[in-house]
Amino acid sequence: MSIVTVQLGQCGNQIGFEVFDALYSDSHCPQGLCSKRENEVYQASCKERFFSEEENGVPIARAVLVDMEPKVINQTLSKAAQSGRWKYGQHSCFCQKQGSGNNWAYGYSVHGPRHEESIMNLIQKEVEKCDCLSGFFIIMSMAGGTGSGLGAFVTQNLQDHYSNSLKMNQIIWPYGTGEVIVQNYNSILTLSHLYRSSDALLVHENDAVHKICAKLMNIKQISFTDINQVLAHQLGSVFQPTYSMEGSYHYRRNPLGELMENLVPHPEFKMLGIRNIPQMSENSLAYSTFTWAGLLKHLRQMLISNSKMEEGIDWQVRPPLSGLPTLGKVSLNRELHFNTSIANLVILRGKDVHSADLEPTFISTQNLELKKRTFWTVSHCWNKLLPVTAISDRQQRRKSTLGHFGAKQFSILLFL
Repeated sequence: MSIVTVQLGQCGNQIGFEVFDALYSDSHCPQGLCSKRENEVYQASCKERFFSEEENGVPIARAVLVDMEPKVINQTLSKAAQSGRWKYGQHSCFCQKQGSGNNWAYGYSVHGPRHEESIMNLIQKEVEKCDCLSGFFIIMSMAGGTGSGLGAFVTQNLQDHYSNSLKMNQIIWPYGTGEVIVQNYNSILTLSHLYRSSDALLVHENDAVHKICAKLMNIKQISFTDINQVLAHQLGSVFQPTYSMEGSYHYRRNPLGELMENLVPHPEFKMLGIRNIPQMSENSLAYSTFTWAGLLKHLRQMLISNSKMEEGIDWQVRPPLSGLPTLGKVSLNRELHFNTSIANLVILRGKDVHSADLEPTFISTQNLELKKRTFWTVSHCWNKLLPVTAISDRQQRRKSTLGHFGAKQFSILLFL
């Protein structure tokens, strides 16, 4: 089943390019740590989800690019075409000459209604290219005007026109300071509208990803490209194919549907996040050794202590012995530092994946009130790395973010 990606605004289009580039690189990686035949099936499954193919054999991303200024879209189209590996469709983008000026209302109330028909027609044409539609993956930020305002409007229209198709929004939580003076208002308005029209909200925090780039990736001069590549790496580890059942070599057909089934137990719990392990630059992998038991132990503590990354985990944090404590037993001045997930999905990717002992490491010792526990595996590594990915659903009490992975890997998708 295919996923149609909608890239909105400067942030959405720049991240979208990195996502498709990472997906293509992974599916065509000759070092997938699996047999040639299995690698071919993996590649075909990825292509079905994210790419269509034209006559000359160049894969075309199943995406629609939308921005109210042409600069970023032109750059994105050019970078994809110059790669020579994949590209965007010739008529898959929509842009104008005037932006939204970081004004959420202008994006939602002016650009949205004015260009609704043109944008929805582009999306419809992309949907018609799919043999079977899994749903929509919408990439946008919350700080500016086009991504947030127009993004909320487009998501609402997708809900109206494709009510039976799933919609997941990947939203970028702005830096705490230094971006846009009205970013707080834009973010609140975006969330309030998306919560009514989207099936799941995958939240990335700029501050947390920036910290990962600085402390774990050892990047001295951090650019938005660095941040976007980390985000793309995380997203790909979640959406790339996994086996449909243990011991099977058949890949899951409906990625969005099965993610929602495992992570959205109730329509009110739809905010997701990811935690990955290990998190390091590719140059450091040659000097590192990992075991599944060690990775799972650290990931478990990251989940319990609500840690954003492996470095600096608080090993003193423990969940309550029997569920969440009552309000009367907790000091009002003391924040609950343990995680409050209500569902999780663990995705393991890499060598000897079936040797990982998940039950005692991740489940039995975890005294959290988790309602759903699911595990997906695949022996194909992710972008030359061996990842484990854990995805969970959390109560709305807190936000969560994503980290970068290396060698054997683990990422957690969480509901807030």
